[in-house]
Amino acid sequence: MLYGYAGKMLFIDLTTGEIEEKETPKELAEDFIGGYGFGAKILYDMMKPGTDPLGPDSVLGFITGPTSATKAWFGGRYTVVNKSPITGGWNDANSGGFFGPELKKAGYDALFIKGISPKPVYIYINDGKVEIRDASHLWGMDTKKVWEALKEETNEPRLRVSAIGPAGERVSLISCPINDGHRAPARGGTGPIMGSKKLKAIAVRGTQNIPVANPEKVLEINKKVTEAMKQSELAQAFGAYGTGVGTPASALNGDSPVKNWGGVGVVDFGEEKAEKMGSIALDRYKTKKYNCASCPLGCGAEYEVNDGRWPLGPTERPEYETAAAFGSTLLCGEPDAMLKCNEICNTYGFDTISAGMTIAWAMECYERGILTKEDLDGIELTWGNGEAIVNIMQKMADGEGCGAILCHGSQYAAKYWNKGEEYLQTASGIELPMHDPRHSPGLARTYKFDPTPGRHVKGGIGGVQMLEPIKEENYIFDGTGPADLGMTLFVEVLNASSMCYFSTLCAPPETVYEYIAAITGMNFDQETAFNTGLRIFMMRYAFNLREGIKPKDMTLTKRAVGEPPLEAGPLKGYSVDVEKLGRNFFKEAGIDFDSGLPDKALLEKLGGLDEVIKDIYGEDK
Repeated sequence: MLYGYAGKMLFIDLTTGEIEEKETPKELAEDFIGGYGFGAKILYDMMKPGTDPLGPDSVLGFITGPTSATKAWFGGRYTVVNKSPITGGWNDANSGGFFGPELKKAGYDALFIKGISPKPVYIYINDGKVEIRDASHLWGMDTKKVWEALKEETNEPRLRVSAIGPAGERVSLISCPINDGHRAPARGGTGPIMGSKKLKAIAVRGTQNIPVANPEKVLEINKKVTEAMKQSELAQAFGAYGTGVGTPASALNGDSPVKNWGGVGVVDFGEEKAEKMGSIALDRYKTKKYNCASCPLGCGAEYEVNDGRWPLGPTERPEYETAAAFGSTLLCGEPDAMLKCNEICNTYGFDTISAGMTIAWAMECYERGILTKEDLDGIELTWGNGEAIVNIMQKMADGEGCGAILCHGSQYAAKYWNKGEEYLQTASGIELPMHDPRHSPGLARTYKFDPTPGRHVKGGIGGVQMLEPIKEENYIFDGTGPADLGMTLFVEVLNASSMCYFSTLCAPPETVYEYIAAITGMNFDQETAFNTGLRIFMMRYAFNLREGIKPKDMTLTKRAVGEPPLEAGPLKGYSVDVEKLGRNFFKEAGIDFDSGLPDKALLEKLGGLDEVIKDIYGEDK
């Protein structure tokens, strides 16, 4: 028996309508765990290099991990994998809520979709019964209305749905599916893949139990995590106020980007605006706490907003990334504007980071006279102008006028208008997250050189630096490889297992390995974890390498590394030697920075990478 897994994977071709079940191979589980470990291996095998991300041969995966649906604390996430239409390389994005565990309880560890349907469809999975159903009546609906409509249509009030909104239908490059009304595997172009396939939604309902090797041990670990959570001040703060608890401080201490990464929080934004955008102030709207599946922390909340310029009624508390993207990055201290943009993104299906950063790019271009009022349909997109921000966001959502350009992201817009490229803040075309490498230097390596660029939850030394005050020793760039690689590989395992990143607030890293061992019955010690994490990393890396993407080809905009350095504020004078950090990391990982080639002997030692070895070295293992 394969403990910790549903034991089956689902493969659907929307062109032919073919539905195929396959057993989850034991060796796949042992080598790649789940999540984007499964995804990288299977997409590498299924997709040829050069595949059009928006074409029929492009494969989209929805994947769980072994901790999901097993009662393990924090084991509630799922991952979407695809070839990014923005970077042309590997992409993965994960989400919380309840969709992932429901898919697994419905009988499947993973769902892989290729082809293009001739008409809008949705996939309905109910305890092993799978159908491709017509979705013509759902096309044009927002994500929340789709969820409600499908609950009624299937007569399943506990149905879980991951659906695109109108943005994804229009194949917006920064669109994404939304599950549970406000949770999103958002980044890198997940939504346009669904839109290009005419796939409106995936609806799942499951009641099956997932076999666990040692259920008593899982409950024992849960107790340990609960006690550790009680001792963590950060965990308690996140549980009370969510990720937005740190929004004001981050805007002022240099962690959050300000004024499209060109400003200084204490100078350009100020304490008064910063405090307004934090969840402590915004929780006056809170009506209910929100916990994802198997989460003892509960960092989410439901709101009721009936005042301000945009009364929303029931809505959700914005995450830190959203508050910063529509706050300090735009110099906007108007919380009603930020709440409205958050709701637009949730209902139309947008990545809030990319949406906010795209507006920030347009805003700076407008300030500098690069984009005109005519370019922006008469909107005066000045810094901090909440009404203008909402108007632009709504145009992006409707795909009208300038919004039809901006809805594809800042890189697309700069190329379309053929101007403003020097003010992009991106990593290989992906808009940067809301944590500044000038504050946490290790993030520069992660943003630029991870196979999934522009992500702040991919592991590495930057994740630790983010939670600390600025330290001078963080700007010494020698000898960073071992720690950077080790922390990266831990997060590879964490993400592949379907556990939430916030589990690290409550327990030491080895707790993740204890959960995997107790659930699967596998021996999962430190050495196994290191090798498994490196194998997963190599698989993601190999996907890019086969597409011709080497480390030296990946990009990160200059402001993010302090070129030129800021002249005021907490980050004054700081710069980051990102190439040195990258060289340190790849040397430790066994990859030659210049040629991009991983060490063949290392690949052979890791195992499970025979096709990679064959493709790189032109021979079988």
